[in-house]
Amino acid sequence: MKTVKDVSKLTGVSIRTLRYYDEIGLLKPTELTEAGYRLYDSKALGRLQEIMFFRELEIPLMDIKKIIDNPNYDKEQALSAQKSLLEQERNRLNGIIGLIADVMEGANTMSFEPFRNEEIQKIVNHTLGCMSEEKLGEQVEKYGGMEQYKRHLASGFANEQAAADLLKWYGSKEKAIEAVMQSTGNGEEIKQEQEENAKIYKQFMAAKEAGDMDMAHSAVEMLAENYKAMFSLGNARNILLDLAKEYLQSGKLAEAADSQFGKGCSEYVAHAIQHYYGV
Repeated sequence: MKTVKDVSKLTGVSIRTLRYYDEIGLLKPTELTEAGYRLYDSKALGRLQEIMFFRELEIPLMDIKKIIDNPNYDKEQALSAQKSLLEQERNRLNGIIGLIADVMEGANTMSFEPFRNEEIQKIVNHTLGCMSEEKLGEQVEKYGGMEQYKRHLASGFANEQAAADLLKWYGSKEKAIEAVMQSTGNGEEIKQEQEENAKIYKQFMAAKEAGDMDMAHSAVEMLAENYKAMFSLGNARNILLDLAKEYLQSGKLAEAADSQFGKGCSEYVAHAIQHYYGV
């Protein structure tokens, strides 16, 4: 048996609150001593824990009493529902935290400033300089000449939607340009990042097989870190949400993921990302 003071110390619920719970019949002490002191056994402590979980969901005290005192009350089912609701709240907060991080990084997704021609040419020339002779030769042949390939590279930055996505991911045109100019085309680095991505996607598939959303959320966190490294991002939230959207449209990216890692991979990854960020 524990005294009201012991219970307060153990749970963080104030003595005054415990007395109030007694007054309204929400949590009665197991017994009273001759001196009138409240004592609580393990069963009472278990009920208090359930009350605390319900309070985290901001359910009114009298509603909690009705739920717990209901003859059909199923503790395991209630805990499962509480867990699900708290996970949803956690995911919503993940999204808010991501948005705050975007703002701290200087993101302003409400504005759009197109890339100037000289900026595009600077990026194109840097990209060409980072390519191996073999890779550059393949692309030049594919597009029918160097000038045609340059125009292809430039078109990506001139495209309004693509430019808007870059601004959304990086927060500003200057940061997007800086990130591109930091890229070196180092084959070994790219290989390591691709290998890390493959490990992460295998974890997604293991989570899918096991029905383990915690494992999937861990994979989302790892994917975010890898994307931040790959694209020199301060926050990967927007680019991952765009990736999820692309996967759910069942385009080439989805086909590639499903082909490499297994049927349903792209859809599962997309839903895991959206779930993690509370979308």
